Amino acid sequence: MDLIDLKEKCVEKGFELNENQLKQFDKYANLLIEWNKKINLTAITEYNEIVEKHFFDSVIPLLDEKLCGKLCDVGSGAGFPSIPMKIVDPSLEVVILEPINKRCVFLNEVISQLNLDNITVYNVRSEDFVKENREIFDIVIARAVANLSILAELCIPLVKMDSYFIAMKGEKGIQESVDATNATNILGCKLIKANEFMLNEFKRVNLVYKKIKKTPLKYPRNYSRIKKQPL
Repeated sequence: MDLIDLKEKCVEKGFELNENQLKQFDKYANLLIEWNKKINLTAITEYNEIVEKHFFDSVIPLLDEKLCGKLCDVGSGAGFPSIPMKIVDPSLEVVILEPINKRCVFLNEVISQLNLDNITVYNVRSEDFVKENREIFDIVIARAVANLSILAELCIPLVKMDSYFIAMKGEKGIQESVDATNATNILGCKLIKANEFMLNEFKRVNLVYKKIKKTPLKYPRNYSRIKKQPL
């Protein structure tokens, strides 16, 4: 997939990419390739694969759900999915949580080089960030971060009432949603949609949850306990 293919996919869903947005994607891909030689950001380093497996995959929830408002990307890594989403829809207000400092340096360089505004990177774990920022986001999203039983406790406490948590998963996504039912129920979310699709030969599942009750204040727990004893 090249950038023209990406543009056509976005147009099909009602998002028209202009020349500047295509240049932003191009610069982003080249920055990723360049920086990946110095720090481990991605195993995908071929330009067109970056466009398809990172950029297109990242924007699918935006194209499908027409997301808007204040979005938090938990464990963003090299900026996925939030930076591609921000390029496609500049109106999004984005907060990125990334615990690894060298990745934060990369993310801030991308934001600067692409001249993106209303997007902030925090070098912090979500379970620490939530202490001062509980239930404030319209969308909390995570891609390829952790098993859903663990991820739910890291993300759902950040979600406002009647707002959304989206877990971007691979082929085991449906089973993960079943296994995490107890966790998502305790934390206050209900699965409203499971969007399954093929990305080239790979199956992807985007799980969309709605916050239907407040998360009990004792969550999230310390990360070591979350990992050792998932809900």
